Amino acid sequence: MSNQLIRARAAGGQVRALAITATAMVEEARSRHNTWPTATAALGRSLMAAALLGATLKNGETVTLRIFGDGPLGGIIAQAGADGCVRGYVQEPQTDLPPKAPGKLDVGRAVGQGHLYITKDLGLKEPYTGTSPLVSGEIAEDLTYYFAQSEQTPSVVALGVLVAPSGEVIAAGGYLIQLLPGAEEEVVKQLETNVDAVRQVSDLVGQGLRAERILETVLAGMELQVLESKEVRFDCRCSKERLGGVLVSLGWQELAEMAAQGGAELKCHFCEEVYHFNKAELEQLMQEL
Repeated sequence: MSNQLIRARAAGGQVRALAITATAMVEEARSRHNTWPTATAALGRSLMAAALLGATLKNGETVTLRIFGDGPLGGIIAQAGADGCVRGYVQEPQTDLPPKAPGKLDVGRAVGQGHLYITKDLGLKEPYTGTSPLVSGEIAEDLTYYFAQSEQTPSVVALGVLVAPSGEVIAAGGYLIQLLPGAEEEVVKQLETNVDAVRQVSDLVGQGLRAERILETVLAGMELQVLESKEVRFDCRCSKERLGGVLVSLGWQELAEMAAQGGAELKCHFCEEVYHFNKAELEQLMQEL
């Protein structure tokens, strides 16, 4: 699987671990949204973060990650479910800043200061939303802080996207490691030692490491047990029928004006798919009203 996500546990169930390799998925997002390098890295990290969060849900549940900073990127939205389908967009896709170090895109400055929001739709009456301030804008560090502050779960998050000089994505991957309640001090120290010794996750993916091998590296000596492996993909739920519902919500008068002009064109923010409605289709929507 070119885009792979695995869910695992380690240290006799004291550690929950997830890892993702998603080079093809992030490249599809770059191509769809025509993102420039810094925006590509920010959107790619957000999409992978949403996929990792989605893997902790049950079928039918969804999670939406929203990052709103005051940097030139504007907002970033990423949404995923337990089925491995991910979609998302960045408000200002043509954003690129000088690297802060050789090979290190300045995602933090592009995102800026602001807040991170995680909304989980668990099929209840109201979705649950947690929030925390952005501590760096690098997204992985912001998620680590979110888990500690909003969910009181000690976590390690790593997300990386390597972008070629030509703009294409050449490697993308990440992992989420969480200590579960009651984790022994020895396990905590072993995890800290391992994380400090591991190279940047994008480098690991660039070397061809699969998701399971990444976790084997991060959790060396901690008895890794893989529970699930699945494919993740960029997949939007939009359709002409759904967009027709958006048009209907505008009201009869708005539809009449569009019909008088000969038609309408709508674009999905999440995937850039364009849907055309001719005069007859608009009149049909008017009849439904």
